[in-house]
Amino acid sequence: MRKVILGVAVSLDGFIEGPKGEYDWCFSDQDYGMANFMKSIDAIFMGRKTYDQALTMGAGNPWKGMMTYVFSNSVQEFKKKHTQLVFGDTKSKVMSIKNDSGKNIWMFGGAELTTSLMNDGLIDELWLSVHPVLLGAGKPLFSRLAGRVKTKLIDSKAYGTGLVSLKYEIENQH
Repeated sequence: MRKVILGVAVSLDGFIEGPKGEYDWCFSDQDYGMANFMKSIDAIFMGRKTYDQALTMGAGNPWKGMMTYVFSNSVQEFKKKHTQLVFGDTKSKVMSIKNDSGKNIWMFGGAELTTSLMNDGLIDELWLSVHPVLLGAGKPLFSRLAGRVKTKLIDSKAYGTGLVSLKYEIENQH
């Protein structure tokens, strides 16, 4: 079965974006393991707002050749190559995608989607790129989790810039 891996940048105080939705605090001066990670996946999950925002950051689809699953409660149809809209019974659709053949799946973004998939027990690993900055406010990495989530550290790497990469396997939830 394919794994869903939440891979996200997070501040030391637990925010995934600043108070105005900014990402300017995220390091982009080196790879930080992204090239190897990208080789391990062939699909991406994201919320519709995150998808719309990602498209404005670069020309065209930044994930060429990757199947991108866009989750939405409001949009029920759009047609873009290598992109599939997911709505309705999210849990059964995600389970079906996880059971398909292929590489792992990157849970890219969308705080509401992340919370929903965590609460449904559908995220298998966390890859947190902890940046050495305190934002003071913003969008938290997790909110409204249904209960405790037990994890096991499976890898860590500290970089000279102060960024620390932490990888956790989710052992059980609630």
